[in-house]
Amino acid sequence: MNSKRLLEAITKTEYQIMGHTRRDTQVLQKALNQLDGPLDSDMYGRGKVIEDFQEKMANYLGKESSVFFPSGTMAQQIALRIWCDEKDLKKVAYHPLCHLEIHEEDGLKELHQIEPILLAEKSRVIDLDDVVNMDEDIACLLLELPQREIGGQLPSYETLASISDYCREKGIRLHLDGARLLEILPYYQKTAAEVCALFDSVYVSFYKGIGGVAGAILAGNQAFTEQSKIWKRRHGGDLISLYPYIISADYYFDQRESKMEAYYEEAKELADKFNQCSLISTVPEVPVSNMFHVHLQVAKDRAEQILAEVMEETGLGLASYVRPTSETSCTYEVSIGDRYATIPKELLTSTFDMLDEKLASK
Repeated sequence: MNSKRLLEAITKTEYQIMGHTRRDTQVLQKALNQLDGPLDSDMYGRGKVIEDFQEKMANYLGKESSVFFPSGTMAQQIALRIWCDEKDLKKVAYHPLCHLEIHEEDGLKELHQIEPILLAEKSRVIDLDDVVNMDEDIACLLLELPQREIGGQLPSYETLASISDYCREKGIRLHLDGARLLEILPYYQKTAAEVCALFDSVYVSFYKGIGGVAGAILAGNQAFTEQSKIWKRRHGGDLISLYPYIISADYYFDQRESKMEAYYEEAKELADKFNQCSLISTVPEVPVSNMFHVHLQVAKDRAEQILAEVMEETGLGLASYVRPTSETSCTYEVSIGDRYATIPKELLTSTFDMLDEKLASK
């Protein structure tokens, strides 16, 4: 019952701490409005609109070439398939909470017969020792930066470089699940090209921190991307036209790429406000990107009730859901976008004062 109340409460708020804007048709309309007259459609992966954007992203990522895909799920399965075929070895390694392992209905196994080796404990990121101490030979190692399911944690840049060096020495391809690549650059104080230079192939999403309609880029060397185009056709990803995705991806990339530093700083500010509340902690305690997880030492139903009450009384949206982690605790995810900067500071202060008071007297 409180789950419904929580969702209804956030839809009625004037301000929200998360995201950019409502995901409705205006997201696409705004991107289309900036076009200077008609633009020819792409056709089955060809045409100026898709080819220009692919070249732009390849240059940004520091790779020879890139291919636009309708989904990251398709792009990443294809990337791993290409590297497995290259080595004639259908084994890859990644984190136990990797997107391919928990959100894709075993697509990698069922469609490609690729066996995943799970590295590291669920609660932490992969480190060099995990890779060095693998008992199995693998064709490719996938690293997700940041590791979303554990709050967006990151390894140190030195650890990344060490893993990259080791993989190159051993002939293991290294793939980056960079769905949120732009969001981690402020923490590493590196360019996208510098991070991507550590990897043989890279995937980037355009609907998460960038806030486009949908779509993804897969980048690597020319031989790799040419193979990915063949697999894209085999997967049914060569739609007659992808321009609504491409135009929105291009527009919002230009709008928000330079804002990632601000989102990161705002995430640290907001996490500190959560951590000052009774019975709340964040993971990471100090965010390393624009995202973090809020952990409440309160049963799910009671947390929903408290959060709904605060939102109803203040008009500031804090959460649309919570997920139980035990009978007496729950969690949810926060990702900062354009909305946060619009919130009056006094409203933030009074809302978190109220949240703390309600939790302290639960």
